[in-house]
Amino acid sequence: MAIKSKRYEEARLEASTNLELYWWVFMRISGVVLVFLLIGHMWMNAVLMDLNKIDYDYVAKRLSQTTWKVYDWLILALALLHGGNGLRYVLDDWIRNPSRRFWTKVVLYSLIAFLFFLGSLSLFNHDFGVK
Repeated sequence: MAIKSKRYEEARLEASTNLELYWWVFMRISGVVLVFLLIGHMWMNAVLMDLNKIDYDYVAKRLSQTTWKVYDWLILALALLHGGNGLRYVLDDWIRNPSRRFWTKVVLYSLIAFLFFLGSLSLFNHDFGVK
Protein backbone atom coordinates (compact mmCIF):
# COMPACT_ATOMS: atom_id res chain seq x y z
CA MET A 1 0.00 0.00 0.00
CA ALA A 2 1.25 3.47 -0.80
CA ILE A 3 2.66 5.65 1.96
CA LYS A 4 0.53 8.77 2.32
CA SER A 5 2.87 10.73 4.63
CA LYS A 6 4.63 13.87 3.52
CA ARG A 7 7.55 13.79 5.99
CA TYR A 8 10.24 11.10 6.30
CA GLU A 9 9.68 10.49 10.02
CA GLU A 10 5.98 9.84 9.45
CA ALA A 11 6.68 7.72 6.36
CA ARG A 12 9.11 5.56 8.31
CA LEU A 13 6.41 4.81 10.87
CA GLU A 14 3.80 4.17 8.20
CA ALA A 15 5.95 1.94 5.96
CA SER A 16 5.17 -1.75 6.14
CA THR A 17 8.64 -2.73 4.88
CA ASN A 18 11.98 -1.02 4.32
CA LEU A 19 11.55 -1.57 0.59
CA GLU A 20 8.34 0.45 0.61
CA LEU A 21 10.14 3.26 2.46
CA TYR A 22 12.99 3.17 -0.08
CA TRP A 23 10.48 3.50 -2.93
CA TRP A 24 8.85 6.44 -1.10
CA VAL A 25 12.25 8.18 -0.85
CA PHE A 26 13.03 7.27 -4.48
CA MET A 27 9.82 8.92 -5.69
CA ARG A 28 10.77 12.21 -4.03
CA ILE A 29 14.38 12.22 -5.23
CA SER A 30 13.67 10.97 -8.76
CA GLY A 31 10.87 13.51 -9.18
CA VAL A 32 13.20 16.41 -8.37
CA VAL A 33 16.02 15.01 -10.52
CA LEU A 34 13.62 14.42 -13.42
CA VAL A 35 12.35 17.99 -13.25
CA PHE A 36 15.86 19.39 -13.60
CA LEU A 37 16.88 16.88 -16.29
CA LEU A 38 13.79 17.69 -18.35
CA ILE A 39 14.16 21.45 -17.89
CA GLY A 40 17.78 21.11 -19.04
CA HIS A 41 16.69 19.00 -22.00
CA MET A 42 14.04 21.52 -23.02
CA TRP A 43 16.40 24.46 -22.45
CA MET A 44 19.07 22.94 -24.72
CA ASN A 45 16.66 21.90 -27.46
CA ALA A 46 13.96 24.57 -27.42
CA VAL A 47 15.62 27.73 -26.10
CA LEU A 48 19.27 27.54 -27.14
CA MET A 49 18.45 25.88 -30.46
CA ASP A 50 16.02 27.13 -33.07
CA LEU A 51 13.20 24.57 -33.21
CA ASN A 52 13.10 24.82 -37.01
CA LYS A 53 16.71 23.63 -37.18
CA ILE A 54 16.14 20.44 -35.21
CA ASP A 55 16.18 17.58 -37.70
CA TYR A 56 17.62 14.09 -37.96
CA ASP A 57 21.16 15.38 -38.55
CA TYR A 58 21.04 17.52 -35.38
CA VAL A 59 19.74 14.62 -33.30
CA ALA A 60 22.21 12.18 -34.86
CA LYS A 61 25.14 14.51 -34.20
CA ARG A 62 24.00 15.05 -30.62
CA LEU A 63 23.40 11.36 -29.91
CA SER A 64 26.73 10.34 -31.41
CA GLN A 65 28.32 11.76 -28.24
CA THR A 66 28.37 9.50 -25.17
CA THR A 67 27.52 12.33 -22.78
CA TRP A 68 24.17 12.99 -24.47
CA LYS A 69 23.42 9.29 -24.68
CA VAL A 70 23.93 8.92 -20.92
CA TYR A 71 21.89 12.10 -20.25
CA ASP A 72 18.97 10.84 -22.33
CA TRP A 73 19.30 7.32 -20.91
CA LEU A 74 19.08 8.76 -17.40
CA ILE A 75 15.85 10.54 -18.35
CA LEU A 76 14.51 7.29 -19.82
CA ALA A 77 15.44 5.19 -16.79
CA LEU A 78 14.19 7.61 -14.16
CA ALA A 79 10.97 8.35 -16.04
CA LEU A 80 10.13 4.66 -16.46
CA LEU A 81 10.96 3.81 -12.85
CA HIS A 82 9.16 6.85 -11.46
CA GLY A 83 6.09 6.34 -13.64
CA GLY A 84 6.02 2.59 -13.07
CA ASN A 85 6.22 3.01 -9.31
CA GLY A 86 3.46 5.61 -9.41
CA LEU A 87 1.32 3.23 -11.45
CA ARG A 88 2.06 0.49 -8.90
CA TYR A 89 0.60 2.77 -6.21
CA VAL A 90 -2.53 3.25 -8.32
CA LEU A 91 -2.90 -0.49 -8.92
CA ASP A 92 -2.54 -1.21 -5.20
CA ASP A 93 -5.31 1.28 -4.45
CA TRP A 94 -7.75 0.28 -7.20
CA ILE A 95 -7.42 -3.46 -7.81
CA ARG A 96 -8.69 -5.37 -4.76
CA ASN A 97 -8.44 -8.95 -6.04
CA PRO A 98 -4.89 -10.16 -5.16
CA SER A 99 -4.50 -12.48 -8.15
CA ARG A 100 -5.75 -9.87 -10.61
CA ARG A 101 -3.44 -7.26 -9.03
CA PHE A 102 -0.51 -9.69 -9.29
CA TRP A 103 -1.06 -10.39 -12.98
CA THR A 104 -1.65 -6.72 -13.75
CA LYS A 105 1.68 -5.90 -12.12
CA VAL A 106 3.38 -8.69 -14.08
CA VAL A 107 2.12 -7.10 -17.30
CA LEU A 108 3.12 -3.62 -16.08
CA TYR A 109 6.64 -4.66 -15.08
CA SER A 110 7.09 -6.60 -18.32
CA LEU A 111 6.03 -3.57 -20.36
CA ILE A 112 8.38 -1.29 -18.42
CA ALA A 113 11.27 -3.75 -18.84
CA PHE A 114 10.55 -4.03 -22.58
CA LEU A 115 10.41 -0.25 -23.03
CA PHE A 116 13.62 0.18 -21.05
CA PHE A 117 15.38 -2.53 -23.06
CA LEU A 118 14.15 -1.13 -26.38
CA GLY A 119 15.00 2.46 -25.44
CA SER A 120 18.47 1.54 -24.18
CA LEU A 121 19.13 -0.64 -27.20
CA SER A 122 18.13 2.05 -29.68
CA LEU A 123 19.99 4.76 -27.77
CA PHE A 124 23.31 2.97 -27.37
CA ASN A 125 23.45 0.64 -30.39
CA HIS A 126 21.97 2.73 -33.18
CA ASP A 127 24.44 3.94 -35.77
CA PHE A 128 23.37 7.51 -36.40
CA GLY A 129 25.50 7.76 -39.53
CA VAL A 130 27.66 10.62 -38.27
CA LYS A 131 31.14 10.53 -39.76
